[in-house]
Amino acid sequence: MLNDMMPRIEMFLNKTVITIGDNSFTVLQILAIPLFLYVGFWLLRYLSRRIVCRLERNNVNADAIHLFQRLFFVLTIAVLVITTLDLLNIPLTAFAFISGAVAIGVGFGAQNIINNFISGWILMWERPIKIGDFLEVGDAKGTVESINTRSTRIRRVDGVHMLVPNSYLLENAVVNWTLVDRQTRNFIRVGVAYGSPVKRVAELIEQAVTENSEVLKMPLPAVIFEDFGDSALIFDAYFWVNAEGERDLKSIRSSIRFRIVELFDENDIVISFPQQDIHIDGSIALKRS
Repeated sequence: MLNDMMPRIEMFLNKTVITIGDNSFTVLQILAIPLFLYVGFWLLRYLSRRIVCRLERNNVNADAIHLFQRLFFVLTIAVLVITTLDLLNIPLTAFAFISGAVAIGVGFGAQNIINNFISGWILMWERPIKIGDFLEVGDAKGTVESINTRSTRIRRVDGVHMLVPNSYLLENAVVNWTLVDRQTRNFIRVGVAYGSPVKRVAELIEQAVTENSEVLKMPLPAVIFEDFGDSALIFDAYFWVNAEGERDLKSIRSSIRFRIVELFDENDIVISFPQQDIHIDGSIALKRS
């Protein structure tokens, strides 16, 4: 029974169903190509994951891994498509006219998409912005989580994810806090009451800054007697720290301010507050009705 069915099955699979120019496609080819594409795509993803896992175990930079994934995906998909066309006996020259027309249409209708696509590759290749960098884009601040084909995903300091077009990052001014290193200069302003021993105040502020373990020893911290304010003597303390972002800076400033308050209390130095002196002219007589 089975031997009688085999010739019919073989005849059915080899039956021509589509003819395009000089190329004929059988039922077997029509059924085999989707299966070939599925298996090939699954195999490529499996190989990509295995290679990425190996790179991660060897502590390869996250940006280099990301760039490799993009290049590997594009090249392997191109190989898969060319292999599929070869199995169908379709020469690449058959697509010359179609590809030209598609290129013209894409050039006029998708300029913005192409711009962002090319910008994404420039970001991954030149690496002016890397995964993990802390950026200041307009009024938003956040950490780069991924650089995709069209846009870059940034997690703002408030936890909200923001998608920024890649072309925007190349064409506009973007502050990268961690481009070269994570060293950032910071400062704290303190106002003390008039009559305070200014040299002692400067010493205590410098002590509070240098005692903090997050403050770098070089460059040296500096305390400046900035100005005579309306109701306070103004001091500025400048220092350098290694910070991942705005949150780290605020935490370091907070701990230094706590220490300044403790040292001022121990030395009876008063932190000023807005106040005004009123002088009454004694020569003004009060009229009684």
